Amino acid sequence: MKKIKQNDNVLFFYNDSKKWLMRVSNKQQFHTHIGIIDHKKVIGKQYGNAIKTNKGKIIYLLEPTIYDFVMKSQRSTQIVYPKDLGYIAARIGLQSGQQIIEIGTGSGSLTTFLASIVKPKGHVYTYDVDENFMAIARKNIEKAGLVKHVTMEKFDIKNARKVPRTNADVVVVDLGDPWLVVPQARKMLKGSGAFVSICPTMNQLEKLVTALRQNDFFDIECTEQIVRTIEAREGKTRHSFRGIGHTTYVAFARKVTTPKELRRIVTTDSEDIDSDGSKLVEDESLSSQKK
Repeated sequence: MKKIKQNDNVLFFYNDSKKWLMRVSNKQQFHTHIGIIDHKKVIGKQYGNAIKTNKGKIIYLLEPTIYDFVMKSQRSTQIVYPKDLGYIAARIGLQSGQQIIEIGTGSGSLTTFLASIVKPKGHVYTYDVDENFMAIARKNIEKAGLVKHVTMEKFDIKNARKVPRTNADVVVVDLGDPWLVVPQARKMLKGSGAFVSICPTMNQLEKLVTALRQNDFFDIECTEQIVRTIEAREGKTRHSFRGIGHTTYVAFARKVTTPKELRRIVTTDSEDIDSDGSKLVEDESLSSQKK
């Protein structure tokens, strides 16, 4: 069983709304409304054990997960929430060993999540122009113990003549005007590489998707992830009245290269378009049954 040592991160858990993520130090005491948490009592205990505050309240000592580091990160900008992070990882096939480029570091919560998956052989290269954002992001990445898997650089990709890296597996964009860096993202991606963009508004999505189509991206998808928590109690189970509603839209695409002789060919047949102009998607399993 893993024992807690000096400078280890611990999630001090009292209840769902009262939990604190801290690095333990034998000289530190944390004062709360439920009493004092003395770090000296924590060192040497195993994760999963409990301690008492001076007011007799029980605090559980949990080993932090990437979810905890994301949700407890210091924020200078809106973060990308776990409900979105999970689908992003699945949709782009995020895995260890990949090379990721992030345009717009922000608070570093997305950076932290990406690095936690691509390590130990993969790497995240993240770029921003705001030194204040970068300083906060650096602290969050350090707290999660992922510094060696992230390279952070002040660089304005929107106005750069040359891109800083190429042949990336994934390019992630978290900017207010992501459509402006689509050509640069294309240069940085390998063939079939994945493009992801965080878009808080539908107007941003519209401009972005137009730019993606103009720059030979395919497999374009725009999503919104909604999660509803359930309060499960015997005879009283119901949806929670509290929860995270809309946070952002997420756009996905893949880099392709269409030969010049094929670019004039219209590949969408009229029967593939619904009356409202949207594409009709046929389930492959049903299609195979028809045959």
